[in-house]
Amino acid sequence: MSRDHALPEPPSRRLLLKGAAAAGALAAVPAVPGVAQAATQARPQKPAPFVNPLVRNRADPHINRHKDGFYYFTATAPEYDRIILRRSRTLNGLGTADESVIWRAHPTGNMGAHIWAPELHRIGGKWYIYFASAPAEDVWAIRIWVLENAHPNPFKGTWVEKGQVKTAWETFSLDATTFTHRGKRYLAWAQHEPGLDNNTGIFLSEMANPWTLKGPQVRLSTPEYDWECIGFKVNEGPYVIKRNGRLFMTYSASATDFNYCMGLLTADADSHLLDPMSWSKSPTPVFTSNDTTKQYGPGHNCFTVAEDGRTDVLVYHARQYKEINGDPLNDPNRHTRIQKLGWKPDGTPDFGIPVADTVTAGD
Repeated sequence: MSRDHALPEPPSRRLLLKGAAAAGALAAVPAVPGVAQAATQARPQKPAPFVNPLVRNRADPHINRHKDGFYYFTATAPEYDRIILRRSRTLNGLGTADESVIWRAHPTGNMGAHIWAPELHRIGGKWYIYFASAPAEDVWAIRIWVLENAHPNPFKGTWVEKGQVKTAWETFSLDATTFTHRGKRYLAWAQHEPGLDNNTGIFLSEMANPWTLKGPQVRLSTPEYDWECIGFKVNEGPYVIKRNGRLFMTYSASATDFNYCMGLLTADADSHLLDPMSWSKSPTPVFTSNDTTKQYGPGHNCFTVAEDGRTDVLVYHARQYKEINGDPLNDPNRHTRIQKLGWKPDGTPDFGIPVADTVTAGD
């Protein structure tokens, strides 16, 4: 994710020093009733331990921390027929927050089936939702669509259908995400490229506006390693986080059962992002199923930050069991999960393993 989600940058050393100096000055002032308490309340809170699963039966999660102090949550509902929205001032609070349906699938025609992977973004003073859908009469003719809402509160106002994001080909396409870098806005997404023997690769284009590509459209990744081709040859669900002078683009690979896993593309912040040679690809997956913690098929992730404004958080879905009867897409138990994202000494992300379910007093 880029920082266009109004997420605070970690404080600079200068700001930290200024804060320390201010704290020292405050300590030297005679105590005034209420002042010490107010100062304490103003300090960043230590993130609460995360509760997992965070939201049950919600796959392809997207969490947007907005400058209004709320976390906004949307995800795929297992019925694939609507777009939902929740909000909370804390990450854990999303698990019990009221859920609103802000848009429903059309009964016929376009946007009638497979309502998948919505993402909520704030762009130019308006809210936008990117999602995938198909015609009710042709459920696998999946394309990317955009909704717009000019109201400051995305639970209010009117969601206007801005239409399909037109790519270079009229082929299976989904999982759009957007980010900015060096003053330019980009769209990354998954699509089947004609003539290639795969399901989907990862593509990138600059945008003319929030629902129109400016081009050119370039392929950043295609399934090539064995771990990307189990069940289906899939690269999908891209998402970007910018840290340490680099852009890291995660994506998900293989079928949506326990083989589902995450890969990583990396580009230098000074590179030309639309040059595929600017991106290097990890030859091994960076986040996979784990028998010890009993989490399977982790993927379709995004990133956010904890309440302290500093701790990076990995958001993803996974199942609590390995074996699935029938089509995994018909299994509703992909749950939204969150955990701290670490960083290695070389400045690259340390995903670790999907953590075990939270043990509660009643367990």
